[in-house]
Amino acid sequence: MNRRDCIRFLLAATPAGLAAQTAAPPLILVLGDSMSAEYGIARGSGWVALLEKRLAREHIAARVLNASVSGDTTAGGRARLPALLKTHRPAIVVIELGGNDALRGLSLDMTEANLSAMTQAAQAAGARVLLAGMQMPPNYGADFGRRFFALYPKVAKAQQAALVPFLLKGVADGDNARALFQPDRIHPTAEAHPIILDNVWPELRRLLKP
Repeated sequence: MNRRDCIRFLLAATPAGLAAQTAAPPLILVLGDSMSAEYGIARGSGWVALLEKRLAREHIAARVLNASVSGDTTAGGRARLPALLKTHRPAIVVIELGGNDALRGLSLDMTEANLSAMTQAAQAAGARVLLAGMQMPPNYGADFGRRFFALYPKVAKAQQAALVPFLLKGVADGDNARALFQPDRIHPTAEAHPIILDNVWPELRRLLKP
C-alpha cells in the first residue's frame, strides 16, 4: 500500500469516514391529509406507496415517510412538523394540506400563514419543499375557489418552493371524474392514485437531483 492509499484508508476508518460510507439515502417526508393517507382504499395503493415503488423501479436511492393524517389541517401539520423534522431530518418535504381548511371554512389568511410557516421551517431544517395545490368544488363559490387555489402558487413563489399546481389534475377535472372518486365525491379511488403520482413526480424528480 503506497502512502496515498494509506491516507485514504485511514480517513475512511475515522468516524466521519465510516458515517459517510453508511449514510442513509435521502428521506422524502410527505405531510398530508386523507389524499395522501390512503383513506378508503387498500393499504399500499395510494400515491405515496406507489412513489416508493417508482423510486425502486428507477433505481433512485431515496426513502419515503408518509406522515399524512386523514382530516388534518394546515394548523395540525404546522404543529406536527417540528418534531418530524428533528427526528427524521428529511431531504425533501411534500406539503399536501389545505383542503380540509377550505372544507371547514377556515380563514384563508390563516391557511396561507400556516403553509408559509411550514415551508420556512422545512427549509430552515435543510429540506427542499414541494407544495401540492388543491382546488375546491364549484359549489363552494367561484370567488372563494379562486382565492383558495391562488394560495399555493403565492406561497411557493414567496418561499421559492416547488409546486404541483393541482394535485388532482386529470382526476377531478377529467372526463372520467365520477368514476375516479369514492361515493363521498371527495376522496379518489385507488384507480386515481397513479394519476396523482404522475402529477407529483416531475417536480419531485427535479428536487431529487443533486
